[in-house]
Amino acid sequence: MATRDKARKATRATTAKKATKASRAPRSRAQRTERERAGDAAWRQWGPYLAERQWGTVREDYSRSQDAWSSFPHDHARSRAYRWGEDGLGGISDDRQRLCLALALWNGRDPILKERAFGLTNAEGNHGEDVKEYYFYLDSTPSHSYLRYLYKYPQAAYPYDELVAVNGARSRQEFEYELLDTGVFDDDRYWDVTVEYAKAAPDDILMRITAANRGPAEATLRVLPTLWFRNTWSWPDPPNAGAALAKPRLTAAGGVPGETAVRAEHPDLGTWELRCADCAGEDALLFTENETNTERLDGTPNPSPYVKDGIGRYVVDGETAAVNPRRTGTKAAADHSLTVAPGGSASVRLRLVRVYGGAEPAALGDDRADAVLEERRAEADAFYRALTPPGLGEDEALVLRQALSGMLWSKQYYRFDVNAWLAEHGVDPFGPAADGIRNHDWFHLSADHVVSMPDTWEYPWFAAWDLAFHAVALAMVDTVFAKEQLELLLTDLYLHPNGQIPAYEWNFTDVNPPVHGWATYFVYQLEKRLTGRADRAFLERAFQKLLTNFTWWVNRKDPDGRNVFQGGFLGLDNIGVFDRSAPLPTGGHLEQADGTAWMALYCQTMLQMALELVEDNPSYEDLVVKFAQHYLWITASLDRVGDHDDEMWDDEDGFFYDVLRLPDGRAQRLKVRSMVGLLPLCAATVIQPRQLARVAGLRERMDRFVGRHPSLAAVWASAMAGSAGGPRLLSVVDDKKLERVLARLLDEEEFLSPYGIRSLSRYHAGHPYTLTVHGEELRVGYLPAESDSGMFGGNSNWRGPVWLPMNMLVVRALLNLYGFYGDELTVECPTGSGNRATLYEVAREISGRVVRIFLAEPDGRRPVHGGQEKFRTDPHWRDLISFHEYFHGDNGAGIGAAHQTGWTGLVATLMITFGRLGPEDFRDPWDGDES
Repeated sequence: MATRDKARKATRATTAKKATKASRAPRSRAQRTERERAGDAAWRQWGPYLAERQWGTVREDYSRSQDAWSSFPHDHARSRAYRWGEDGLGGISDDRQRLCLALALWNGRDPILKERAFGLTNAEGNHGEDVKEYYFYLDSTPSHSYLRYLYKYPQAAYPYDELVAVNGARSRQEFEYELLDTGVFDDDRYWDVTVEYAKAAPDDILMRITAANRGPAEATLRVLPTLWFRNTWSWPDPPNAGAALAKPRLTAAGGVPGETAVRAEHPDLGTWELRCADCAGEDALLFTENETNTERLDGTPNPSPYVKDGIGRYVVDGETAAVNPRRTGTKAAADHSLTVAPGGSASVRLRLVRVYGGAEPAALGDDRADAVLEERRAEADAFYRALTPPGLGEDEALVLRQALSGMLWSKQYYRFDVNAWLAEHGVDPFGPAADGIRNHDWFHLSADHVVSMPDTWEYPWFAAWDLAFHAVALAMVDTVFAKEQLELLLTDLYLHPNGQIPAYEWNFTDVNPPVHGWATYFVYQLEKRLTGRADRAFLERAFQKLLTNFTWWVNRKDPDGRNVFQGGFLGLDNIGVFDRSAPLPTGGHLEQADGTAWMALYCQTMLQMALELVEDNPSYEDLVVKFAQHYLWITASLDRVGDHDDEMWDDEDGFFYDVLRLPDGRAQRLKVRSMVGLLPLCAATVIQPRQLARVAGLRERMDRFVGRHPSLAAVWASAMAGSAGGPRLLSVVDDKKLERVLARLLDEEEFLSPYGIRSLSRYHAGHPYTLTVHGEELRVGYLPAESDSGMFGGNSNWRGPVWLPMNMLVVRALLNLYGFYGDELTVECPTGSGNRATLYEVAREISGRVVRIFLAEPDGRRPVHGGQEKFRTDPHWRDLISFHEYFHGDNGAGIGAAHQTGWTGLVATLMITFGRLGPEDFRDPWDGDES
C-alpha cells in the first residue's frame, strides 16, 4: 500500500483542483427549454404512450387456461375491444389514454387494415414471441414536443400466413424467418411512412404523415389517421366504482374553412378537435364504435352494426354499412388516398387541438403549421447536439440520438388493477380458489401510470430490474421522469405489503435482481452533478421504501440465515444447469453467487444513501452502521477465511460458482463459468472520507463489532486499507482475486467478445458443463445466439450473448476500482496480449466494443444487423438502428426483441460517459461523488 499511498499524495493536489465542468453536459438554450418542458405536466400530458401491442397480454387474458397468447390473438385484436389499454402504429395518447391518435394503412392488397404491428406468439415462433415488422423510433424530445417514427410497409400483400407457417416448421437450431426473408421488399416495392408530431403548445399538436414510394412504379396507398376513445364505458373505471364512465363521443364538425374536423368530447378530458387539412367531403370521415364485434368472434349478434373493425371492413371489404352514415361514434378515421410516382412522396397534415368553452381555436395555416414542425425539429437537433460529446463522430451521434429517442418512445400508459381483474375472473383473492390464478397474491397492485417499458411490442409491460436500468439511461435526458419511475414501483400501489417489488406481469412474484437502490443513487448523483442540486427529499423517500425491500430479501431469500442468498432465476433465465426458479431435481437448494453479490451491492448502495442522508439527519447514523455490518457478513459469506470445499470461491479456478447443497448435507460447486461468477466483481464501491466523516465514531463502533466477530476481521481490514484520511474500497474481491477474475473476463477465448462481455465463457463451446441427475444428463454449452431450449419460453438466452445491463455494471465496477487503485494497478488487456492497461482503460475498451455493435464498419455493415444485406446496401435502411434485447457473442448481431428493448439504451450512457469523462474524473475525486 505504500506505493499506492505515495502516488495518491502526489496527485491529490492537482486532482482536487479539477472542477466538474468537463463532466457536465453543456446547458444550451435547447436543453434548458426541454428541461422546463419535461418538468411541466401540461407538456407531458400527450406523448407516445400508445403501445404497439395490447393483445396477448396477461391483463387482457380472461381465459380459464391462463394462456394469454392464445386467449387474445392478433386475429381478435381488430374486432375485440380491449379492457385495460389500446395499441396502434406510431400513435400518441394522453397520459391516461382516454383519447388515442395513430396511423392506419392499406396497400390495396392486404386482407386486413394495417392498424397494429403483427408478430408471432410464444408458441408460434421457433425462438419465442417475435414481432415481424420494421419500424423505427427516430426522434423524441423529453417533453415529446417533437416525435418522429418510421414504418416500412410492403406494397405486396402482407405474408401473415407464410410467417406463421415457416417459423412454426423451423427448429430451435435454425434461424428465425423474418419479413425481409419473404421477399415482400424485393425490387424496393414498399412504402416508407414517416409520422411526425410537433406541439405548437401543450394542447395543440400537429401531425404530418409522409408516404414515400420506394418502388419502381406508381402506387396508391390509403392513409387513415385514426382517432378513438379507449373503451372505459363498458366497465367501471376506476374498478369497483359501481358504474362505468359516461360514454364520450366523436362527431363530424365543420371546422374552419378548407378543413374537415372530428370533434371529441370526453367527460374528463374535455373537448378536442382533429382537424384535417388534406381531406374534404362527407366520405373523408369514417365513424364506428370501439365495441367488440361479437358476431365475428363468437356468433353472438351485435347490439349495433357499428363495431371496432367497421372502418377496416369498409376500406378493405367495401362494406359501406359497416360505418355510421350519421358520422358519429367512438372511433373515427380521416381517409386519404395517395397515388405517388416512383421515388416520390406525398404528405397528409392534421392538427389535434383542445377547444375551450366552445371557442374555436384560431386556424393554423399551412405555412405556420410547417414552420412549427420545422421549429420543433430544429429544437430537437439543438437538444441532441448539446447532449452529444464533442469528440463523437456523425455516426456515433446518430446511434446516441436513436437510442435515447427510442427510450423516450418506450414510455407507455399501463393500466392494470389486479383486484378488479381477479374479481372479473370470479376469484376471491382471499379464497382457496385463488391459488390457481396468476398473480392472485398481488391484489393490492393498481397501476394507472405512464411507465417505461422494455419493448413496445414484445414486452408491453414493466419489468422491475429493466426499469431500474431504463432510469439510468433516461436520467441523461429526463431526470424528472427517471426519478418518477424509480419511485413508482416503491409506492403502495406496486410494492407488496411484505416489501417485494413486483417483477413483471407474467409473474409478479418472480424475483428480479435488487438493482433498484443502485439506480436510485445513480440518478440522484447524476442530477446533483448536472444541476448542482441534491434532491434529498427524493433520496429519503426512496430509501425508506427500499429499507422494506431490503428486509424482504434478508427474510425471504436467505433460508439458513447465513447471509448466502438465493433468488431463483434473478433475470438470467437459462444461465444455469437448472431452472433456478423451480424445485431442484436433486432436492436441496442453491447458494447463488449472483444473488449474494447482488445483495452485497445492495448493501453498499444503502450505505452510500445513509451516508448522504445523515448529513441532514443524525438519526441515520445507526443505519450507516447497520449496512456496514450487513456488508461485512455478506462479503465474508462469499469467501470465508481458509479453504473450504463448500464455498463459492474456487481458488484453483480463480472464479466464483453457485453451490448446490444437497439434502444429505453434501455441497457441490456447479462449475459453469458464467455471468453469475462475474457479478461479485460488480459489488465494488468507493466511500469518500468526507462521507465517512459525517458519522462520528463509526470506526470505533465497527472495530468493536469486528472484535466480537473475528471471522469478519479480514473483510474489515480490506475495507479499511489505504492511507489515513483516504477513500475506502468496499469490494467483494481483493487485489489477488480481482486480477484472477479479470484474467478470465479479459480473455478473448472466454468472456471478452469483440462486442463486449459475454454472459457465458466461450470455454464451454469445447468444454460443456454436464451434471447427471437420476440418469439424465443436464448440460450447459456456449450458445452465442438464440437459446436451444424452451426454458422460460425460450425467447432469451444467457449462455453466451452480450447483454448491455451486465456490461454496464462491469464498466461501473471497473471505474470505481480505478478510483481506488488509480494508475498503479494494471492488468493484461486482452489476456495474453502483453498489453498492460489501467482499469479505466479496460472499462473504456469494453465500452468501445459494446458501442461497436451499432456503428457502421468500412463496408457499411453494422454488426447489429447481422447478415441482412438490405441494411448494409440500401441508403433508406443503413442508418436505421435496431436496439435488441441482447447480441450475438461472436459477431454482435441483434437477437431477441428488436424495438428499443429499454436497457439497450444504456449504450448512450456509455457513449456520454467516455465522451465527457477522463481518468482524472474517477481518480481521487476528493471534491466529487462516486457517480
